[in-house]
Amino acid sequence: MDSSYLSNPALYLVDALFGLYLIAIMLRFLLQLVRANFHNPICQFLVKITNPPLVPLRRIIPGFKGVDVASLFLLFTVQIAAILLKLLIIGKSFSIVALIPIAIADLLSLALNVFMVAILIQVVLSWVAQGAYNPLTSTLYSLTDPVLSPVRRVIPPIGGMDLSPLVVLLSIPLIKMLVITPISNLSNLLT
Repeated sequence: MDSSYLSNPALYLVDALFGLYLIAIMLRFLLQLVRANFHNPICQFLVKITNPPLVPLRRIIPGFKGVDVASLFLLFTVQIAAILLKLLIIGKSFSIVALIPIAIADLLSLALNVFMVAILIQVVLSWVAQGAYNPLTSTLYSLTDPVLSPVRRVIPPIGGMDLSPLVVLLSIPLIKMLVITPISNLSNLLT
C-alpha cells in the first residue's frame, strides 16, 4: 500500500481542523484589536469556541496596551503544532528553529486572507443587500473599516464609487510577495 494513501487524508484533516480553529482564533484576535461589538452572535460564537484555551492562558500571559497577547501566543502555538503534525505525517525531518519563521509567515498570510475575504464579502453584500443590517454586516464593517478608512482618506469616492476595497485587495498580494515570502524563506537559511 502506498504511504500517501493514508498520509494525504491525514494531511487534509490536519489542515482542515487546525485551519478552522486558527481562523476562529485569528478572527477573535482581530475583532478584539478593532474593538468590535462582542454582543452579536458571530462574536459570541468565536468567544465560546476559543475560551477554553484562552481563559487559562490569560492568567499566565497578560495583555499589553490593548493587545491580547494570550491570543497571539495561542495562534503561534496552534500553528507550530499544525506544522509539526504535518511534518511528522510526511516523515520529514525538521529544525524547531526553522519552524518559527514558517509559523510567523503562515499567521501573517492568514491575517491578510481574513481581511481579503472579509472585504470581498462586504463588497458583495453592498451590491445585493444595501442598507440591510445583520450581525455579519456589522462584524465585517468593524473588521474592515480600520483597513479601508486610511485608503478612503487618500482616495475619496469617485462618482459615488468607493475604490478603497479595490486598492486594499490589490495591495494584499503585494504585501504577501514583499513581506511574507522573505519571512518564510528565512526557514531555508535556518535549516
